[in-house]
Amino acid sequence: MDRKRFPGITAAAFVSEADRSALEALRRVPLLPQVVQKFYEIGADRWMYCWNMAMSVRCGPRQYKTLYEILRESCAILDVPEPELYVTNNPFPNAFAGGVERPYITLRSSIVDTLSDEELFHLMGHELGHIKAGHVLYFSIARILQPLLEMLGRRTFGLGDVASIGLMMAFAEWSRNAEISADRAGLLVAQDISLSIGANLALCAGPSRLREELSQDSFMDQARAYQDMSFADSMGKLALFLFGNWTATHPMPVHRSQQLERWHQTGDYSRILAGHYVGAPTAEAG
Repeated sequence: MDRKRFPGITAAAFVSEADRSALEALRRVPLLPQVVQKFYEIGADRWMYCWNMAMSVRCGPRQYKTLYEILRESCAILDVPEPELYVTNNPFPNAFAGGVERPYITLRSSIVDTLSDEELFHLMGHELGHIKAGHVLYFSIARILQPLLEMLGRRTFGLGDVASIGLMMAFAEWSRNAEISADRAGLLVAQDISLSIGANLALCAGPSRLREELSQDSFMDQARAYQDMSFADSMGKLALFLFGNWTATHPMPVHRSQQLERWHQTGDYSRILAGHYVGAPTAEAG
């Protein structure tokens, strides 16, 4: 597949308004500066980098060449400096971006088995989107937020203080919206909505010998039905949020698929594909 490249593209081309608003709200939480300072004081970024390197296999021209070539092409498409790429052994399909000072992407072995090579372009674009949008610092902090709060003498459960719980809620709300933005970056790299939806469907269903029986059309019908629930059913969604989803760092898979489809339908994706985006050389010249 001959994919288009977007020289000079900035994160503003794909970051959602909800992502921007949630990040602004997170930065307004009074406790955040203390947490960020403690993150750097204890060298968390360095030891998270070292831990990842110690537990994973680094990809390159002579190691997992297929994955490395997908990374290289994806970086060229999104105009992102090449981060390090790793694969780690884990039966639960997932991937993540890390490394504030030295960015890296780690793929779990099960996600490599779950997605096709073409679908991996969406996944790689998704993780590169996190890096390009500057999500990595806050994601890294979120992964160890509770220990950081404990170091600051803050409590989060039981009779925990309001500031700590407020910070956790703000992190979770922003993280869910950041995933929506990263999915858009994944589509910009995959350049085929069916590949991007297929990747989300595969992650939602998990590895299966019956994968050939999956239907994207049925999945998207399900996603639309979820979004357009009646008021009575929507109360169940509210209860789900109140009793645990407020701490979730990722949106529900059917929700994120519907959000990606809606962005694709707005025409913003097509305009970017046509070369009209923030940072485009033609835009700067004009």
